[in-house]
Amino acid sequence: MTGTANKAAPGVPFYTPAQEPPAGTPVDASSAPTLFQPLRIRDVTLNNRIWVSPMCQYSAEDGHLTDYHLVHLGQFALHGAALTIIEATAVEPRGRISPEDVGLWKDSQVAPLKRVVDFIHSQNQAVGIQLAHAGRKASLLAPWITETQGKALAHESEGGWPDDCVAPSAIPYTEDWATPRELTVEEIQGLVKGFADAAKRAIEAGIDVIEIHAAHGYLFTEFLSPLSNKRTDQYGGSFENRTRFLFETLKAVRDVIPSGTPLFLRISATEWMEYAGNPSWTIEDSIKLAKLLPEAGVDLLDVSSGGNNPAAKMVIEPYYQVSLAGRIREALETEGKKLLIGAVGMISSGEMARSIVQAKKAREYGGAETNGQKGAEQGNVAATLEVDEEHGQVTQADAVLVARQFLREPNFVYKIADEIGVSVKWANQYHRAPRRKH
Repeated sequence: MTGTANKAAPGVPFYTPAQEPPAGTPVDASSAPTLFQPLRIRDVTLNNRIWVSPMCQYSAEDGHLTDYHLVHLGQFALHGAALTIIEATAVEPRGRISPEDVGLWKDSQVAPLKRVVDFIHSQNQAVGIQLAHAGRKASLLAPWITETQGKALAHESEGGWPDDCVAPSAIPYTEDWATPRELTVEEIQGLVKGFADAAKRAIEAGIDVIEIHAAHGYLFTEFLSPLSNKRTDQYGGSFENRTRFLFETLKAVRDVIPSGTPLFLRISATEWMEYAGNPSWTIEDSIKLAKLLPEAGVDLLDVSSGGNNPAAKMVIEPYYQVSLAGRIREALETEGKKLLIGAVGMISSGEMARSIVQAKKAREYGGAETNGQKGAEQGNVAATLEVDEEHGQVTQADAVLVARQFLREPNFVYKIADEIGVSVKWANQYHRAPRRKH
């Protein structure tokens, strides 16, 4: 479009006004808390620390994103989320959680993904994708169908593949779910390549951030946990063997994506099975794993928990997962390890989000962090210090990843800003929407 004073957004195949700066950027960066300071990770700069977590929508057709995803995901960018991570995206058909899950195992899935990426980029925001394999928790019905039918497993007549689910060992998640087949070594190596191939397709579509899903009881979690991994070969037994598949995949993905592309990893920091007395994946294991991630090319550890055993005992309350992130972050800082940490779980208010990421003092590397290194932009040195006294640590994470609250309130970034008194930029087309003092 030419001959207009309304500048076009660059780099997208349609006209929409440019957002400079993007929605969710503080009007006065010098007084904004860390939550609204930029974060630079490799070549990607995110204008705030409030990001959309991956959330399955059970709405894809043969793994292809649809117009539903364009609208659903686009709304978050329009309303100020600096990073929106697309839901768990399977690297092979049997790696889907449900028949309607998103996939990136074939080239035809790139174009519909690019439509979503282009819109988010048109808003001058970043977009990531979570690459995943469901393992033994595959071939399930959409949750609202499970609720009405009283069963979770999707049979072949319902588009499922209950006889083709795979895992490190032939142990079902629960007795009425599929009993998986144990993967061969050759199949494991094929999956490593599958993740790398999916990552290449994501980059082709313009994705800014790649996240590997190793949480919530899906395939990587199943390998990490001695409760679900009973193998006696190089992929089972010791910590090193149980983490081997994950590290091989991280290396394969890091090798095929551009050096400037951030690589995230989501884990379950604990299975919440310590009470049972048998070896399980614990917070101590997660700390040990986290210390190895910088050398593996991982930039941010996205800390969640649970999902690998229906007998897990957890008390779900505010900060129950944030405190896990804080423990990992503290352990890394103690040893001088440079790894960013993302916090998740019941983050539903501005004060909570601000306290989780608020920097100590001026934070020695300023507001625009670069994977723990000093950034090019000068950060806020006078931000209000918010101490989460109950949970002990000033800074628990470098960013918050929010899921259900964004479903309830797609304008959650704007709401947080209003709640904690930060004036932020809105999308140009919504410039009359912010409340003004009269």
